[in-house]
Amino acid sequence: MTHRPYTPWLFLAPGLAICLMFTIFPFLNMIVLAFTDASALGGGQFTGVDNFVRMAQDPKFWAAARNSGLYMVGVVPPLVLLPLLIAMLVQKVVPGIGIFRTAFFTPVIASTVVVGLIWTWLLDSRGLVNNVVEALGGSRIGFLTDSTLLLISSMVVTIWRGLGYYMVIYLAALANVPKDLHEAAMVDGAGPVRRFWSVTVPSIRPTMVLVAALSAVNGFRVFSEIYLLSGGSGGPGGASTTLVMLIQLTGRGLTGEVGYASALSIVLFVVLLGLLLVTLKLNRREDQL
Repeated sequence: MTHRPYTPWLFLAPGLAICLMFTIFPFLNMIVLAFTDASALGGGQFTGVDNFVRMAQDPKFWAAARNSGLYMVGVVPPLVLLPLLIAMLVQKVVPGIGIFRTAFFTPVIASTVVVGLIWTWLLDSRGLVNNVVEALGGSRIGFLTDSTLLLISSMVVTIWRGLGYYMVIYLAALANVPKDLHEAAMVDGAGPVRRFWSVTVPSIRPTMVLVAALSAVNGFRVFSEIYLLSGGSGGPGGASTTLVMLIQLTGRGLTGEVGYASALSIVLFVVLLGLLLVTLKLNRREDQL
């Protein structure tokens, strides 16, 4: 059976049209707007690199970039190590293990808004955690009213939500670790800890790099957790605002500065692209070892 040369493109056309409309065109439009003073009500005049010069002099940008960087540094190590430990605990097939796997994975599929409301109720000044602290004789803690504690609380939520997702990735990697390597190590007298560092970790190191990259990207572009826990304000005086929150706050509303928000988005894109390129280089180095 023969077909015309353009027949495959007819099947690809719907997907390509959606990608062009909702991904490629908005991205190219963002690049154009970054060099203008466009507002939410219409296109602006070409201003060259004025938005980027303004960004370099904007203390809000540097504060938001610092918060995003601190957030990334705070969530990556726990999200690399804790899911691995959990995966090793639940990887064995024993009666009832599916219940534990489901319990760890449930936060992943839970609604972000619901998760935010639950944690807000827990950490509020009149919430469950503070009621318990006060009942034990302590003073109430401003988890959501102190800029530093708000960042830490949001990190806890991010880690809690990500444990199940990265656990599944590690379960797939652990299933591919050759059993004969563990058996040979046991014959040589290696204990569980020694086998973990000498057999398990080298075998799943590429997966650990992947998890580190994914958690770093998600940590640097965090938005939902801080937005919901702070009620959309970014904490006291906006001190806990992250880069994505700054983009949203800058570009929203009828008075939004779309051109400046687009310039901020380009910087965010460049940083995330750099993180992914570093990960790609590390993965290639692992393949060569």
